[in-house]
Amino acid sequence: MTDSQFMDLAETLLAQIESGCDRINDETEVDIDNQRVGGMITITFANRSQIVVNLQKPLHEIWLAARSGGHHYKFDGQHWVDTKGSGELLANLSRSASEQAGTALRFGA
Repeated sequence: MTDSQFMDLAETLLAQIESGCDRINDETEVDIDNQRVGGMITITFANRSQIVVNLQKPLHEIWLAARSGGHHYKFDGQHWVDTKGSGELLANLSRSASEQAGTALRFGA
C-alpha cells in the first residue's frame, strides 16, 4: 500500500468516526465530544474518560487507545483489523465507547 492509498483509507475511517460521534449525539441521550487535530481524534465522554484514534502513517496503521488498552490496526483489503487478532477497529471502538459511556454505542454501518 502506498502512503497515498493509506491516507485515503484512513481519512475515510476518521470521517466515519466523526460522523458516528455526531449521530450518537443526535440520536441518543449520550453526550460525547470529539475533537480532531490532524490525524488524531479524541473522543471525550461525560465522565471525562477519553478514547484516542491516531494515524501512524510510517507504519500504515491506525492506533486506538482506550481504558481497556491500546490496539494497532492495519487495513486487510476490507476492514481495519487488529494486528494481534483482537478484531475489527469499529467493533472494538463501539465496545470501548460503550464501556466508557456506560450505555450501548455503535460506530460503523
